[in-house]
Amino acid sequence: MQLESLKMFCDVVETGSFSRAAQLNHVTQSAVSQQIRALENRYEQKLLSRSARQVTPTPAGERLFRGCKEILARFAEVEQEIREQATEVQGATTVSTIYSVGLHELNAVQKQLLKTHPKVNMRLNYRRNDQVYDDVILGAAEIGIVAYPQPRAGVDILPFRDDKLAVVCAPNHAFATKTKVSVTALSGVPFIAFDREAPTRKALDRLFREKNIDINPVMEMDNVETIKRAVEMGLGVAILPLATAHAEIKASTLVAKPFAEGPVSRPIGLLIRKGKYLDRASAAVLEAFKQAALIPHDD
Repeated sequence: MQLESLKMFCDVVETGSFSRAAQLNHVTQSAVSQQIRALENRYEQKLLSRSARQVTPTPAGERLFRGCKEILARFAEVEQEIREQATEVQGATTVSTIYSVGLHELNAVQKQLLKTHPKVNMRLNYRRNDQVYDDVILGAAEIGIVAYPQPRAGVDILPFRDDKLAVVCAPNHAFATKTKVSVTALSGVPFIAFDREAPTRKALDRLFREKNIDINPVMEMDNVETIKRAVEMGLGVAILPLATAHAEIKASTLVAKPFAEGPVSRPIGLLIRKGKYLDRASAAVLEAFKQAALIPHDD
């Protein structure tokens, strides 16, 4: 029994017509009839009921039809996989990311992707943390990047890396001359904070409560870039991922100090829709993330 016979049988069932199935398979109607007759002889029972108006499957034919559709679909997938393996990986993958990671921490991923799969294009959408989850769940993005990833229905979480946090201030601030800054030293100091709904803000608020520290947030912003500009202007200090301030530290417009209590970091996670099949381009991007995560973070 050949796959062509199974396909013809399925085409007859789906179209309800021998002549239409013959057209789809570029054969004569007689050839289709012969294939169906051979199947009925094989199973020793009638598979199709023929009437003047339409052809319909018998109960046995209905069972065979369902099984054949699964076989043909799986065979088509295997053929596609084989064809793809014979060609270079190419295509575009959409990645939704929070600003602080997308703008400052994906250089290693881009380099890895360019090295291994130069014809794969990683498109970045800059979104708020909660919007990244929505993009992944609704299929607007193949991969999402968030800080402090939280379990959510329909999403799988893969660890990416941990961001080291630091106290950031203007060069003329009193903290700039210190080797390290204690969390308790932030009490009452004008503070430039993330928006209250940002996961990083929520994590820092928990830290302040644990230390019984009263923070004086003079500004609340939803973008790390605007926070840095406010700190540069001397409007207050901030706690930021160190990787987001490299350019300003190098230009001496900002100074970053580690915590006296020891390292403080925020976890970054990758989001994939649960059960989603990733095409070769998306799988290549995900692998580039995994390889980049193995590279020591430039803090």
